[in-house]
Amino acid sequence: MPGPTPLQKLNRLHDALGPWTGARQAFELLVKRDDSIPSGFGGNKVRKLQLVAPQAIAERCDTLITCGGVQSNHMRATAATAATIGMKAVLVANGAPQSKPTANALLDRLLGADIRYVASRDERAPEMERVAHELIAKGRRPFVIPLGASMPLGAAAFALAVGELLSQTGNSAPDAIVLSTSSGGTQAGVIAGCRLHGLATRVIGISADESSSKIGAEVRRILIGLEALLGIDRGILSEADVEIDDTFVGDGYGIPTAASTEAIEMCAGLEGLFLDPTYTGKAMAGLMARGRRGELDGSRVLFWHTGGQVGLFA
Repeated sequence: MPGPTPLQKLNRLHDALGPWTGARQAFELLVKRDDSIPSGFGGNKVRKLQLVAPQAIAERCDTLITCGGVQSNHMRATAATAATIGMKAVLVANGAPQSKPTANALLDRLLGADIRYVASRDERAPEMERVAHELIAKGRRPFVIPLGASMPLGAAAFALAVGELLSQTGNSAPDAIVLSTSSGGTQAGVIAGCRLHGLATRVIGISADESSSKIGAEVRRILIGLEALLGIDRGILSEADVEIDDTFVGDGYGIPTAASTEAIEMCAGLEGLFLDPTYTGKAMAGLMARGRRGELDGSRVLFWHTGGQVGLFA
């Protein structure tokens, strides 16, 4: 990374969640702008890949294989990373190809990715393995990256990012961090970073698709993997609280809700901050609901912007 991503106050959005009168206490609202990472249109997946890609290079690989939906931010970030380091990218997408590609699907093609399509989410992992064997038979050296780069090495990038955040705040930690969660790696990394720095910060993941129990199990699996990667005792990370709210999913993955649409419009209109309908719009809706209910009164709250604004053009 060329440097820390910006940390900004969202004063106008905060004020709109008031009024701050009577028993209501104002809270401090900040945003960590991982959407502004310059490579590959930014986002949390780019941050993860900045640790994962060097591993692929170290293993002398020549192709990155990963998966996602047709409009996957992670697939776009992986294709951009592959192009940057001189590798090929094979993307396994569940869904049908668009007759005229838009947004991330358009960028995948511009980046020169080889895109393979499967009918369902469950078919993605087997197809990645099939593609890997196909490439090996041709003398290639593939590196398979799981969905969302949600693997211990990818999550470690966000454990490091907590240190980056503390360097920006003068070691003054937020009381709560709110972020979008789906495949679990980003939330696992932030939880690990808070735990390793001895912080009492709540890490609130707002689900973009799956149930809290399913995402929670993935977060703990990744935390266990991080313990092994870092060579620390079992339980130091994996026994941390894992807080996930799945009440803002609405009708499903990638389908906007009234609350997420309001969040997108308010952040743009009040702060010039662009969110996306799949992930960050729903996460901000979760934060705004808590702010309006008074759950955040008197605290310091950080919204971790994980990118995805390309989705506005899908």
